[in-house]
Formats: sequence, structure tokens, C-alpha cells
Amino acid sequence: MAIRRKAREFALQMLFQWEMRPEAPAKVEAGFWRNMKAAAATREFANRLLEGAVAQAAKIDELLARHATDWRLDRMSAIDRAILRLAAGELSSTGTPAKVVINEALELAKKFSSVEAGPFINGVLDAIRKEQDAAAKSTRK
Repeated sequence: MAIRRKAREFALQMLFQWEMRPEAPAKVEAGFWRNMKAAAATREFANRLLEGAVAQAAKIDELLARHATDWRLDRMSAIDRAILRLAAGELSSTGTPAKVVINEALELAKKFSSVEAGPFINGVLDAIRKEQDAAAKSTRK
């Protein structure tokens, strides 16, 4: 498994844990890595994704609420919300191509969520991507 894909899985697990028991990301990471083995590069990327999603949580939740048509955040399953937060954070802060981020989010949904989650997650993330692309175009003008 590719380093980044595994890192995203670890970041998702930590983000899910953070949502269940909000603590400083460093504390979540310390507890998580005590029980998991991973290469340094994998840990570093996973930690960066977690920290970015937590730092931007309010902004990300605002984006999700705007683009998750007819779904309140508290009505989403916790794992779908975590996948969306992780991907939205990565879209806005890492420079990873949007297609890659969305595809990886869909792979996470296949592994950790339900069959119905994929189209929902794809739709929300695609709407966020379009909004970010439009904002980037207007900034360049």
C-alpha cells in the first residue's frame, strides 16, 4: 500500500478518535502511535493531515454544511463526517491534486463506510473543489 494512502487511513482513524474525544492533536497522535507501527514518512503525513483538519475544523464544517445539501453535520455518520473533514482539509492545504484527494476519500469510504457513502462524499467534495477553483480563478483576475 502506498505511503500516502496508508497515512490517510491513519489520519482518518485519529480524526475519528478526535471527534469522539476532542483533545489536542498531539495527545491523539501520541496515543495512536503508541499502538501502531508505520514508517516515519507515513506518520509525518498522517499527523500533518490530522493537525490540518483539526486546525481548520470550523472552516471545514462551514464548507461541509454549505455543500452537503439537505444534510446537517450532526445527521451524517461520524465516519463520513471524518472522511469529508480529512479530504476538505487536504484539498485546502496540501497542494495535492483535487482528483487524487477525492479518489482517496472514496477509497476510504469503501473501506470504512457504507456503499451509499461514496456518491454522497463525491458530490460534497466535488462541490467544494468547484468553489475553490472558482475562487482561485477570481483571485487571478
